Amino acid sequence: MKIKTIITGSTGMVGEGVLHACLKNPEVESVLVINRKSSGVKHNKLKEIIHKDFFDLSAIENQLSGYSACFFCAGVSSVGKKEDDYKRITYDLTMNFAKTVSRLNPGMVFTYVSGVGTDSTEKGKSMWARIKGKTENDLLKLPFKAAYMFRPGYIQPTKGLTNTYKIYKVLAPLYPVFEKLFPKYVVTLEEVGLAMINVVLKSYEKKILECDDIRNIAQ
Repeated sequence: MKIKTIITGSTGMVGEGVLHACLKNPEVESVLVINRKSSGVKHNKLKEIIHKDFFDLSAIENQLSGYSACFFCAGVSSVGKKEDDYKRITYDLTMNFAKTVSRLNPGMVFTYVSGVGTDSTEKGKSMWARIKGKTENDLLKLPFKAAYMFRPGYIQPTKGLTNTYKIYKVLAPLYPVFEKLFPKYVVTLEEVGLAMINVVLKSYEKKILECDDIRNIAQ
């Protein structure tokens, strides 16, 4: 069966890259993106919903059924944020969205982007890592067909996309060096997108995917 997927965060670097991978992949039949502002992308496989409040999805719930996957790529940096504020955006918002789509799509595969260093124990000193760890742990308890937690490190951007962060543009020429010196901590954005598609099509033995796993399932 072809994939029908929901994507969040497509106005950010990771979400845009995942969207790009989905639109050009023949195994993806349709894509629904849900954003606070328009992505500006037009494609015959793409539908976009502009929705401001991810804590209240009641107004759009009737459009969220019939999907086999959700690639949750929305997120914010913890830099400059207090723990309560970061938890509300990272944990509370994600769980509200995930609980809604799991209820409406019991056969769904859900993927979530966290990052290298996420703390599954929820007890470490790093605030962001604890909260990401709690988010991962609780997502894995929801009644999805399957859920996968993606933990990329440095992500090599896809050329030609518009939402690449400036620092990644600066570092992009150094990727061959990073790949040679730190192979366990780097991955390309194209590989992230392909890996998300492939865990839906093929499944994967691990539920938490580090960079090596992402590259493996992207093949």
